[in-house]
Amino acid sequence: METITLKINGVEVTVPKGYTILQAAHEAGIKIPTLCYLKEINEIGACRICLVEVKGSPKLAAACVFPAADGMEVYTNTPKLIENRKKTLKLILSDHNRSCLSCVRSGHCELQELCQEYGVENEGEYDGYKTPFTIDDSAPHMIRDNSKCILCRRCTAACEAYQSVAVIGANNRGFDTTIGCAFDLPLVETACVDCGQCINVCPTGALHEKESIDEVFAAINDPEKVVLVETAPAVRAGLAEEFGYPLGTDAQGRMAAALRRLNFDKVFDTVFSADLTIMEEGTEFIHRMQNGGKLPLITSCSPGWINFCEHYYPELIDNLSSCKSPQQMFGAVAKSYWAEKEGVPKENIVMVSIMPCSAKKYEYQRDDQAANGVPDVDYVLTTRELARMIKRAGIDYNALPEEEFDLPLGLGTGAGVIFGATGGVMEAALRTAVEVLTGEELPSVDFEDVRGVKAIKEATYEVAGLTVRVAVTSGLANARKLLDMVKSGEKEYDFIEIMACPGGCVNGGGQPRVKANVRNFADIRAERAKVLYSLDEANTIRKSHENPAIVEIYKDFLGEPGSELAHHLLHTTYVKKTVNKSISSTDLENF
Repeated sequence: METITLKINGVEVTVPKGYTILQAAHEAGIKIPTLCYLKEINEIGACRICLVEVKGSPKLAAACVFPAADGMEVYTNTPKLIENRKKTLKLILSDHNRSCLSCVRSGHCELQELCQEYGVENEGEYDGYKTPFTIDDSAPHMIRDNSKCILCRRCTAACEAYQSVAVIGANNRGFDTTIGCAFDLPLVETACVDCGQCINVCPTGALHEKESIDEVFAAINDPEKVVLVETAPAVRAGLAEEFGYPLGTDAQGRMAAALRRLNFDKVFDTVFSADLTIMEEGTEFIHRMQNGGKLPLITSCSPGWINFCEHYYPELIDNLSSCKSPQQMFGAVAKSYWAEKEGVPKENIVMVSIMPCSAKKYEYQRDDQAANGVPDVDYVLTTRELARMIKRAGIDYNALPEEEFDLPLGLGTGAGVIFGATGGVMEAALRTAVEVLTGEELPSVDFEDVRGVKAIKEATYEVAGLTVRVAVTSGLANARKLLDMVKSGEKEYDFIEIMACPGGCVNGGGQPRVKANVRNFADIRAERAKVLYSLDEANTIRKSHENPAIVEIYKDFLGEPGSELAHHLLHTTYVKKTVNKSISSTDLENF
């Protein structure tokens, strides 16, 4: 690899040729602040916070886009630069809603952090006219408050580059510029898929999930209600970050303890219904393979992906597995199987789901998600909301003991745990499908070919005389590439796993936000996924069909995978959607 050597603040740094000044400074342990930069998707130098001095250059350089060069001398902390950054921050604040005490991002806001570092006061010398703003709360999963937007365009980059959805962008020009949908449509009237990747990258409180904390606390305090909680696999890989722990910290035991101290009546684990999903989806796949069903079968547990498919690939709806997601399966089973066993009227049960995914707030309100005549799930909280609940209740997370989930719906396998990482659903399905088809025990349950954060992963397996071709992808831009190849006939598969969020649920739109100066230089997807694979490896049961609680529910209640009762409770339907019909093709051409 060709390298270059430059000096940054008088220190020699050797880095690969092609690095920017920002990357070179990071290698030297020097932090250059940014507010707009996101590696590979938003390298626009717009915020001007990252300006540096380059010896011999009459102008300040934006470090995020300025190439480092051999022999270059760079200064990042001169009085001139510090004063320049302070002035830029003051100008941003002059058009900013400064209600920081009540802001959901207070204490975790990148703008607030920089103002503290540079001693910029809340009341500024440039105050005056402010850009008119709107609050869009039309979508089921999030709120956009443009009074807190700093026009960094990270959200629009994530929507376009990560997800190829691009339903938001810059409207108007100059001082009147705002971020929103075309023609100022409400977000709910666009083909937004509710993934929340825009929320994850926003540096301020301009974007945040719709909060249901007060409603959940009210349910917990209602003596007439039995409040159950389920927690998705990926939540345990992210929650600890909200309490100061590093990326890749396992929160499973303390999370269960915290939920118990929040006074949920039962603390269950969505890993149980992930195992249930494998039983149903695996059976569906085997049936399609052996009986000439519609192939490839495509997984259905990611609601952002389902929304994307219904909007952009409605011709592939018949390829979707009819299985509900683990979240919805859990609620359906809790309000039937568990309710009958415990003698609790289903109408008295409140099912709360803790998810890494903002699209789950959309999913539980979909049609055909009320198998028992009552909603499968009543409230969805993100990982971030759970952290806020714990703090609001005065629970000292760091002092909590490690506790277990309640049984029987708290028992899950390693296969169910890895659902939270891209490739996890496929690997879990293969572990069961191969043993069911061959009738033999696998010598190894690790299917390494479908692991990792590569954009598209492919593998072929010979199983009981059948050739099984599989593919795995995450991030909807990658999904679009894969599906277009399938549609054109360039690629042929039998089974496809798609997750809406890059890296899978560990990087879901409801996970703890990671500041750009970490996100740009660490693979948060891989670090969080390590938690799940470690839990899988440590689990004494690593195959869904060997979960004794799963064996019991089929024996005592469901009958067998794919039974009539299983279909009623655990399967669903899809619809073909269209983008807002009030927008004509002429409007789009003229936009």
